[in-house]
Amino acid sequence: MINVEEIRKDFPIFKRFERENIVYLDNAATTQKPKSVIDSIVDFYENHNSNVHRGVYRVGEEATDLYNRSRENVANFIGASENQIIFVRNATEALNLAASGLTSMLKEGDEVLISRMEHHSNIVPWQIQTVARNLNLKFIDNGEKDRIDWKMVEEHLSPRTKVVSLTQCSNILGTINDLNDMGKHLHNLGIKFVIDGAQSVPHMPVDVNKLQCDLLAFSGHKMLGPSGIGCLYGTEEILNEMPPYMGGGEMIKEVYEDHFIPADVPEKFEAGTPNIEGAIGLSAAVDYLKKLGMENIREHERDIISYVLKREDELNMDDLISYGPRDPDIKAGIFTFNIRKKIESDKPFGNEVHPHDISHMADRIEGVELRSGHHCAMPMTVALGVYATARASFYIYNDKEDVDHLFDSIEKIEKRMIVR
Repeated sequence: MINVEEIRKDFPIFKRFERENIVYLDNAATTQKPKSVIDSIVDFYENHNSNVHRGVYRVGEEATDLYNRSRENVANFIGASENQIIFVRNATEALNLAASGLTSMLKEGDEVLISRMEHHSNIVPWQIQTVARNLNLKFIDNGEKDRIDWKMVEEHLSPRTKVVSLTQCSNILGTINDLNDMGKHLHNLGIKFVIDGAQSVPHMPVDVNKLQCDLLAFSGHKMLGPSGIGCLYGTEEILNEMPPYMGGGEMIKEVYEDHFIPADVPEKFEAGTPNIEGAIGLSAAVDYLKKLGMENIREHERDIISYVLKREDELNMDDLISYGPRDPDIKAGIFTFNIRKKIESDKPFGNEVHPHDISHMADRIEGVELRSGHHCAMPMTVALGVYATARASFYIYNDKEDVDHLFDSIEKIEKRMIVR
């Protein structure tokens, strides 16, 4: 259902990629932008540039209308209403807002539960707030399962657990966690449920009503949209209960010398001039994704990762170690790996290839562009027993030929670098 050859024509950067034989496989970090997204931003600046919610003149009203319709379109994409979407800079800011708001309503000694496979954006904000408010932060160990489900969460709950915050899809393992009934179970216990959707919203159908989450964070730049725009979805009850995150213009209804009255949601959380063109660009990205169909996108990535695992098995390379589940039904288009001897020899060098070297050499040898490092997920990296990994991540404009280039580069790197 996904025609990669036709899709690439919609992305101006692929003219360079094709000319220079570049294979872009760093989509978990950021995605490329179709011309329709770029054009929407250019059109705003060339024809409608004005601040929003302030000017009653013609251009100001046009800008406000474009901004408001963008919010409505993005909300509809995940099954929400426009007053449940807060525009922020990215998923990181969304999760900081969530952590600050929810922990402000907790009591000393209450607990927040997260997992070891979380991105730093879903760890550090909770660390900051739990230390500041004398709360306890607990971790779920995903162990050998590499996938979180309700049973695993339930085993870690206590009467003091008030918030559970989990990634729907791991950016390092590619695991698609089983969160479908999580919200229902947690709400029955009076526990708030937060989801990091940075790696799920761009790649699969996500419906907040089915997930029954209280808050959901995602970023625009990981779903074909521009940088500097993201969203925090929240139920109306939670958003009305949470205090403002930042103060200033736009987020107020009235200001007096000794107090202020905040604006209604969502403006309550959007202090200052917003990223207007970012919201418009994100809405254009949503239109592009809806046209392709999120089910089709998920099926395409399932097909790609199936082929990745098949190629890995066929290569049968003892020095290639990959991480995460082997079932394409529960794995996103993410392949994280190292090239290293499983049994250390007595030679001091040549037992492993540093992931940074893998990334550098893959680009030089086959034009394959990978991510290397701990991927902002150090607790998970440590749990894997390594200091870093290389990661290939796929999207709608990648095909099986890209996978072949990846494994060609892996094979060549291993032959050059591992001591026999």
